[in-house]
Amino acid sequence: MKKLLCMVLIICMIVSFSACGGQTQEETAAGFIPALDTTISCSIIVAGNYDNFEALEVEFDRFNEYYPDVQLSYVKLDDYNNTLGAALESNDKPNIFFSYTWMNGDSKYDSVFAHTEDLSDSALKLDLDCIRQGLVHKDPEGRVLMVPVFSRTYGMLVNNDLFKKEGISIPASWAELQTACKAFSGKGYSSPMMGYSADSSSCFMYTVAYPMFVAALNDNPEALALANKLDPAAGEYMRPALETVEKLIQNKCIDIDECDKIGDNYTEVILRFFEGDVPMMICAGDTVSGTRKRESQSEAFIASPFDYSFAPIPLTEDGGYFIDSPSVQFSVNKDCDDLEITNEFMRFLITKTELNEMASVKRLVTPTTDLSVDPVYAPFGQISPERTISPEVLGITDPLTVQIRVASFRVGRGEISVDEAVAMYGDFE
Repeated sequence: MKKLLCMVLIICMIVSFSACGGQTQEETAAGFIPALDTTISCSIIVAGNYDNFEALEVEFDRFNEYYPDVQLSYVKLDDYNNTLGAALESNDKPNIFFSYTWMNGDSKYDSVFAHTEDLSDSALKLDLDCIRQGLVHKDPEGRVLMVPVFSRTYGMLVNNDLFKKEGISIPASWAELQTACKAFSGKGYSSPMMGYSADSSSCFMYTVAYPMFVAALNDNPEALALANKLDPAAGEYMRPALETVEKLIQNKCIDIDECDKIGDNYTEVILRFFEGDVPMMICAGDTVSGTRKRESQSEAFIASPFDYSFAPIPLTEDGGYFIDSPSVQFSVNKDCDDLEITNEFMRFLITKTELNEMASVKRLVTPTTDLSVDPVYAPFGQISPERTISPEVLGITDPLTVQIRVASFRVGRGEISVDEAVAMYGDFE
C-alpha cells in the first residue's frame, strides 16, 4: 500500500509539473506563445512619418520566428498629418499607424480615430501594465486608442570621464551645478554647459525652462487652467523657469557664442559633445538616440572614447525633473485586413522584452517600467515619483508649450527681459 501511494504521488507530481511548471518554463524560454495558426500567410503594414524604422524591422524579424509567412513592412507617408485619414480609407490601408496624443480631441483627426481600435480591450491581451502608466493615454470614454513604443524626456548628456579627470562631482542640485560650472570655468572650459541655441523650436533654453514651468503648473491646477487658456495671468508661473535660463547664461555656465557654432540640435550637438571637452550638453532624449550610431562617425570619440550618460538637469535644490512623455505611439486600424494577426503582432510587441529591445536598437527612452535597460538613461530611473511628471496626463496643451518655448528663447538671447516675457504670456507665436 505504501509503495502504491508513493507511485501515485510521483505520478501526480509529474502531471502537475507538466501542466504547470512545464508550461511556465516554456513560456519563460519562448517569451511569447503564439495564439494563432503559425502557418497563416498575410501582410501587415505599419505607416508612420519616420524616414526609416530599423528598430521596428528588427521586431518584424523576431515576430517572423513565430509566424514565418506573415510579411511585415513599414511605409512612410508624405505629409503624414494631412494624409493619414485618407490612407486609412484607401485600398492599401495600413494595419498599424503612428499616432500622437495631441491628435485626440482635434476634430481634424475624428476620421482617424473612427478607425482606431480600443487597445485596452481585455480580449486583446496586451500587457499595458509593462508601460509606465503616465504614458498610457485614455480618451474621455476611457479607451486606450494608442500605446507608446518610445518615450522622450529632457536633460543633459554628461561626460562622466571628464568629471572624473578634473576631480569634479557630477551635480545633483542647483547649488552643485553652479559649483561644478565655476570649477570647470576655472580649469579653462569656456562653456561648461552647451546646447543648440539658434532656433526657438529646439533650443537649449526650452529644454531648461519647460520642465520647471510644467512642474510649477503641476503644483497649481488653477494656474494650469489659466496657462492652457493663454491667460496673461499665467505668465508669472513662467518666471522661475525664465530666471533659471537667464542665470545659467549670466553665471557663465553657458556661453551663447560657443553654442551658436552648433549647426543643429541632433547630429551637430552629438558630434560637438563627442569632441570630449564639453562637460554637459543640454538636449532632449530624441537627440540622445543618435549617439550610438555617431560614436563611429566622430574621429575625436574614436581616438579618445569616454563614458557618458543622460541625466535630468538639476534645476532646483532638490534636483531635476523627469518629464515623462510618449514619443512614438502605435494605433491599430480596426477596419484593416487581417485584423486578428495584426492584434497578435501588437500582443507580441507590447511587452517589456520587445519594447526594451526596440528602444535599445533605436537608443530612445523605453516606455516600460524598466529604465535600466540602457545605462545611458539609468539616471532617470533614480528620480523619485513626486518629481516625475507626465505632461499629457497633466493636461499640457501645445499652445501652452509655444509660450514657454518662445519666451525662454527670447530671454536667453537677451531680446526681452524676464518681466517683459511674463507680461507677454499668451502673445508668443
